[in-house]
Amino acid sequence: MSAKNTSFTQTPLLQVENLQTGFKIDGDFFNAVEGVSFEVKRKQIVGVVGESGCGKSVMSLSIMQLLPTGIGKIRGGEVKFEGENISKLSDKKMNNIRGKDISMIFQEPMTSLNPVFTIGYQIEEVILNHEKISKKEARLRSVSLLKSVGIPRADKIVDEYPHQLSGGMRQRVMIAMAIACQPKLLIADEPTTALDVTVQAQILDLLKGIQEANDMAIILITHDLGVVAEICDEVLVMYAGKIVEKATVDELFNNPKHPYTDLLMKAIPRMDEDVEVLATIDGLVPSVMNMPEVGCRFANRCPSAMPECLTVTPRLGEVAAHHEAACLLYDESWPEGTKPYREGASMA
Repeated sequence: MSAKNTSFTQTPLLQVENLQTGFKIDGDFFNAVEGVSFEVKRKQIVGVVGESGCGKSVMSLSIMQLLPTGIGKIRGGEVKFEGENISKLSDKKMNNIRGKDISMIFQEPMTSLNPVFTIGYQIEEVILNHEKISKKEARLRSVSLLKSVGIPRADKIVDEYPHQLSGGMRQRVMIAMAIACQPKLLIADEPTTALDVTVQAQILDLLKGIQEANDMAIILITHDLGVVAEICDEVLVMYAGKIVEKATVDELFNNPKHPYTDLLMKAIPRMDEDVEVLATIDGLVPSVMNMPEVGCRFANRCPSAMPECLTVTPRLGEVAAHHEAACLLYDESWPEGTKPYREGASMA
């Protein structure tokens, strides 16, 4: 696995600062994403990993301001795109950004594509929403986009409906829609889910090729660490709505610090090991209505848990160069003068 040439000093394209997103359930608000902060630099690919229910998709929908109306709400923090706080923009202003500067590939192409409109109509709609060109030009661009994502007979497929295409073809259509206006940032939410291994590899190669050709940044949301190792520069590990580890891809795979990350790594099948049963993580991710108020949210599943893990909330802090973790195991390893205080503990 080779290190990517990513500058850690360039101005971020996206800055997420202390993001808190909640949902109204039976009259009460519960945070599904809490205190999440990270940056995405230009041309960088950032992977976001974790089990289902860890808040990965909610975080991405918060960035796009696509939370369910009346139920989901950003309760705190900021999302800055090219220095501008977009978390409080009006729908009209946000619509000018969505699809043009920031695009998203949604998790389920069959439900994300409208079944009653042709493929061409749906791609043309994205283009016409942001660019002043004729419908004829938009159609020609749609055909060209379909060709660019490897769809054969693009001039025919453009007039077909989503149900007439395979899962892999629908995913390619979603990618074509997402890159129609050459966005600066692409959010890909589980872009290879439910696809066979061969098609998964093709989609990943396609995304990587598009990213390189367009100098685009990507947030890749996945539960597949193999995918992360293949194309990402940096990795965010999420658990129960929080980032528990953040590192470059090489650093994370060679030196995982958080026990949760370590267990995720051990659950990956390896060609050089002959094992009958893969490692598993006991228990389940807590629901948004049952999140612990204090302590580490992974404590009740963690093989390295200490008594204080139930009462002291760890803060995300540096444990190595370009490597952060939120775990009390590294409480004494903070560099002198940079040790963060622990919530509920003395700052002395």
